[in-house]
Amino acid sequence: MPRPFLVRYAGLAGSLLLAVAAWLGGASSPWKPNVTPGTIFAGANGVLLPVSWLVGTLLLIGAWWAGRRHVPSVRWAFVTAALWAAPLLPFLPLASYDVYSYACQGWQQAAGLDPYQGGLDLLGCPWPDAVSPTWRQTPAPYGPVFLVLAALAAKLGGGSLPLTVALLRLIAVIGVAVIGWCLPVLARRAGVPPERAVWLVLACPLVPIHLISGAHNDAVMIALIVAGLTVAQAATTWPKMVAAGVLLGLAVGVKATAVVVLPFALLLLPGRLWQRVLALGGSALAALAGVSLVAGLGLGWVTALSGSGVSVQWTSPPTAVGLTLELLGVPSAVPVTRVLGVITLAVVLVVLWVRALTRSPLHHAGLALAATVLLAPVFHPWYAIWPLAVLAATLRTETRWLVAPCAVAAALCLPDGYNLALVTKAQGAVGMTVLAGFLAWKVLHEAKNNPRRPGVAHGGGDRPHRAP
Repeated sequence: MPRPFLVRYAGLAGSLLLAVAAWLGGASSPWKPNVTPGTIFAGANGVLLPVSWLVGTLLLIGAWWAGRRHVPSVRWAFVTAALWAAPLLPFLPLASYDVYSYACQGWQQAAGLDPYQGGLDLLGCPWPDAVSPTWRQTPAPYGPVFLVLAALAAKLGGGSLPLTVALLRLIAVIGVAVIGWCLPVLARRAGVPPERAVWLVLACPLVPIHLISGAHNDAVMIALIVAGLTVAQAATTWPKMVAAGVLLGLAVGVKATAVVVLPFALLLLPGRLWQRVLALGGSALAALAGVSLVAGLGLGWVTALSGSGVSVQWTSPPTAVGLTLELLGVPSAVPVTRVLGVITLAVVLVVLWVRALTRSPLHHAGLALAATVLLAPVFHPWYAIWPLAVLAATLRTETRWLVAPCAVAAALCLPDGYNLALVTKAQGAVGMTVLAGFLAWKVLHEAKNNPRRPGVAHGGGDRPHRAP
């Protein structure tokens, strides 16, 4: 049998097993942490649930990894990714309860309340028991664009939680479809095989597990980012420049972290720097302000972002370094290392932007997203898709360093959302600290021994360089 056949159907078998895991132990309402390492070892859920999750995850990851070196065509990649996603659509969300938070925040917005003014305990919701206790007192940390979409799902859901979740999942599926539409375009322009780019992103296990089954709003943010970059890269007229700004502004209106892409998108546009800033920055700001005005919301979502730092896990390198220092006896190190991580991120973003002046802005936009994910105080597995969606379309060389972290991230969450990082806190923190130290040394070592060669685009050319 041909290798593509084995890859496709091994992954499909994995997806079917994950569908069984979602049916038996996915994120259910009311909230109940029914799958943890303790319940697995105690046999509380029987054997079928943990075995389905474990084997299904390994098959899906293995098929994705094996298939990356030989993808027959773009169409084959699309069909295979769709086959892997389809079995998860009818069942409970996998690996996270976040979609229930979205449903409640959408209901609040639809009811004329302000989700930025408080959590479920203050504003109420018809389905409070479905939301994880960690987030019941937390205001919505998402932008007005997503709250409007969530409100639409809640309205059309007519008070039914399953229907509201199904509509939120439909929104995520549309987001993934937009990503798939843009990827071949970006890849061809960068001289990257489009079939490989589509495969690396859409067939990545994080997509069916977290974006489609879990219905994470990252699907919408990523779709708007890649659509904005696609338009910006081909923008030769003022209307196209404005359209790119609107799309990227809407991406920021889903999650504020999308803002790191805007400076790199400026470098894709023609004209003088002030003209680019006016067209892209002005339209992005106008789009964001317009949605906020229509939704009746201000900028409360920016201050609400502080609530997302409640999670303390070694999967964030700055947090891991802090946890390791605390293990060595340094008190309250995590808040300090998190601040240092944010400061480091600011420096890295500036360096990347300066490098992008003479190299590929699109590729460096992907690197900026990667830096944001790595240096942020909190990391959740689905965050790895942010840089993947851009770097897969711009990276010409070996992709193993891009694929390996996504493969590890895809295996971190149990069916109902329990993160295995919680039971490996000390070991994971030390391991991540060592890895972070090694990577930092490697980057500095290579920067010292490999001087820059202006004009060389490591990720593929976007367009001839224009001076700002």
